[in-house]
Amino acid sequence: MSGGDIAGLIAAGVFALLVLLLAVPIVKLGRVLDEVRTTIRSLSDGATPLMDEVTATVTTTNAQLKKVDGIASNVSDASANISALSALVAATIGSPLIKVSAFTFGVRQAMGNRKKPAAGRRSR
Repeated sequence: MSGGDIAGLIAAGVFALLVLLLAVPIVKLGRVLDEVRTTIRSLSDGATPLMDEVTATVTTTNAQLKKVDGIASNVSDASANISALSALVAATIGSPLIKVSAFTFGVRQAMGNRKKPAAGRRSR
């Protein structure tokens, strides 16, 4: 065996040792990638039903909001009708009622002044 053969054997041994040292991290990296793949698959499997539930919830919420919009519209119409009715009542009854009230107050004042003696009227 010559010196070149010994150097070749040493180089082959060092190369085999290097391959073994690099194989350990590569195997560990493969296991990590398998775990990542499993985790992503489980997240994907769990996300699909969750998205279905969110879609159903949004659909139900939209239906309820349409109902609430209809109710709010009806309340707005009723409020406008009540406002118009109160304005009509105020215009129809309010003015004559104020006149009757003023007339009654005037009559009471006149009757009150009539009952008082003359001396009491002058002091005012």
